[in-house]
Amino acid sequence: MRVLMFDIDTLRADHMGCYGYGRNTTPAMDAIAREGVRFDRYYCPNAPCLPSRASMVTGLYGIHNGIVGHGGTAADLRLQGNKRSFTDEVSENGLFMQFRRAGMHTVSFSTFAERHSAWWFLAGFHECYNVGNRGGESAEMVTPHVLDWLERNGRQDNWMMHVHYWDPHTPYRTPVDYKPFEGEDLPDDWITEEIFQEHLRHIGPHCANEINMWNDDANAAFPKHPGKITDLAGVRRFLDAYDEGVRYTDDNIAQIIGWLKDHGLYDDDLAVIITADHGEDLGELGVYAEHGMADEPVSRIPLIVKWPGMRKGCVAEGFHDNVDLVPTIRELLGTPMVTWDGLKQDGVSFAKTLQDGTDCSKPYVVLTQCAHVCQRSARFGDYLYIRTVHGGYHLLPDEMLFHVKEDPHQLKDLAAERPDLCAVGAKMILDWNDRMMKTSRSDVDPMWTVMREGGPEHCRGQLPAYLERLKGTPREYGIRLLQEKYGEG
Repeated sequence: MRVLMFDIDTLRADHMGCYGYGRNTTPAMDAIAREGVRFDRYYCPNAPCLPSRASMVTGLYGIHNGIVGHGGTAADLRLQGNKRSFTDEVSENGLFMQFRRAGMHTVSFSTFAERHSAWWFLAGFHECYNVGNRGGESAEMVTPHVLDWLERNGRQDNWMMHVHYWDPHTPYRTPVDYKPFEGEDLPDDWITEEIFQEHLRHIGPHCANEINMWNDDANAAFPKHPGKITDLAGVRRFLDAYDEGVRYTDDNIAQIIGWLKDHGLYDDDLAVIITADHGEDLGELGVYAEHGMADEPVSRIPLIVKWPGMRKGCVAEGFHDNVDLVPTIRELLGTPMVTWDGLKQDGVSFAKTLQDGTDCSKPYVVLTQCAHVCQRSARFGDYLYIRTVHGGYHLLPDEMLFHVKEDPHQLKDLAAERPDLCAVGAKMILDWNDRMMKTSRSDVDPMWTVMREGGPEHCRGQLPAYLERLKGTPREYGIRLLQEKYGEG
């Protein structure tokens, strides 16, 4: 058996053709979806990059594995403590270790571990290829190494390959002359002049005035990624740049799939997994080119699984999140859980969904973001309830509610008119938190560790300079509001 996993950074599910997007951004991945099972409501329970891959690899929510942010204590996996043996239980039971334990030769093409000092990510790999740019690389720097490995090893049996592409990640970096959508209308032209004028008044990082998080600096190395957006034409160019990153990734996936087909290896014995760490806000909540909220565009991610002997051309519509992938792979491969200290993962296997369509979904999912803001959200039915503890210097209300089926871009906050649904979402978060803490090996919720250590990593120490930036601008009104809300500056 051969397994190929595409791990794509910052890929919004709703910008893929197989998820209904109106542009031809993902023809290669769409074709794979037609040969497997596509999960429609699959979520990243801990965003962004580091917390998400921690939950995917460990099968544990951040509240259990300890990683919910990008800095401080909550950016490191929790130690097992005095019960740790020669190895630790989390690494022994991680995602990639399952393939190795099943007798496969495992290889990864990724710079993620170095980018975040997350060396636990490599547990289970025989080989690791790191092109050395810490996430700054483009696909054309990665794909030749993948194809070279396949030329040398691909014809052998029993291998698992992990290929990580960064191209949809900010800063948008496809070649200057790569413009597959030039002149093509946006399929969802939702940002009107009125909405954009509101965005120009937005207070907070990564808004239209500060694409570069806290200022409008641009980098000549990324000409498609401006420091600010000043008009609707700029908005459309910016959205084109994101879609170009998605299509560029898909083009490189097509090269790998093409090699396998040319060599007779793309067959019923090949498994293919396609997923992402998180999505991206592209104007939602006034935020551009960042994955800094526990909202629908950031947290809803793709999952496509083509697996030997399993269903084809099907859609699983229930709620799942990425901690479910480890127990699913373990069930599919028949690998054991290795524990001497009672480790229990949080995920629920959906192997039977792949096999015969059995519904293995959850009634709702809880989403956490603590790198840019501190939020917990409940995604249930057609609704998303967001509870904000620290808004990352955005002027966000403490709670928000959106009907994401009718309002996918989160334009109308229903919290004031639907307190009943807010109560439902708040109770889901409270019940989930209680369950998690009852089964935690620590008496600390790492979200509160982030708060005690100064708030989300990406906004620590930024407020004084940002207040100065707002002086003398049409957004000067935000200075008093930020000082009142955050008591700083």
